[in-house]
Amino acid sequence: MIFAANFKTNHTRATTKAYIEALKEKLVAKKSEDKVYIFPPATALDSYTGDFTLGVQNAYTTQNGAYTGEIGLEQLEEFTIKTILIGHSERREILGESQELVAAKFAYFKKQDFEIIYCIGEPLEIREKGDKAVIEYLLAQFEGIDTSYENLIIAYEPIWAIGTGRSATADEIASTHEALKRTIQKPLLYGGSVKPDNIKEITTIRGVDGVLVGSASLDVESFSQIVLA
Repeated sequence: MIFAANFKTNHTRATTKAYIEALKEKLVAKKSEDKVYIFPPATALDSYTGDFTLGVQNAYTTQNGAYTGEIGLEQLEEFTIKTILIGHSERREILGESQELVAAKFAYFKKQDFEIIYCIGEPLEIREKGDKAVIEYLLAQFEGIDTSYENLIIAYEPIWAIGTGRSATADEIASTHEALKRTIQKPLLYGGSVKPDNIKEITTIRGVDGVLVGSASLDVESFSQIVLA
């Protein structure tokens, strides 16, 4: 199983360091085959070590340059970071990243041999139209994406379940994951209000290879319960 923690715009460098030190002690008890990823905000990146992979939530398609507010390879190389989230719904919906921009980021970081966790998801109005509409919407988010890329992990996050406390039902998750896996044979994570009290149910659903955790990952006790459940 894969367990990924996306801190979003939460935690400082000091609290991230304390979090990771506490998490390292707890990860001693995890299954050796399970993989853990931590995605802190850019200001909290550092040279952390442990039984986990440190990744970046976002970066720009450049080594360095005149791109105010962005970070490039030069900054990531300082901390030997080679893992990135691309296509998260909050960047698509709130920050206006088009599929063209998302695909350009994917192509750039693929060329740099990054491990990519690529996010897809649908809004509630699409979910309410039924399974066929959902899958058509999700597959459209692979336009320009090389789904055969070796270092690719997919994260399915229904937009209507992110941070709302409402997770998709087991049947909804299973049917969506099965449909996606008929087209794309890559590890497939579920994200959307994953919590300690629903992690066992979610990870036993067919087609689920792990989880991408948002708010429930901010507390080290909560996230470690998810990893060790």
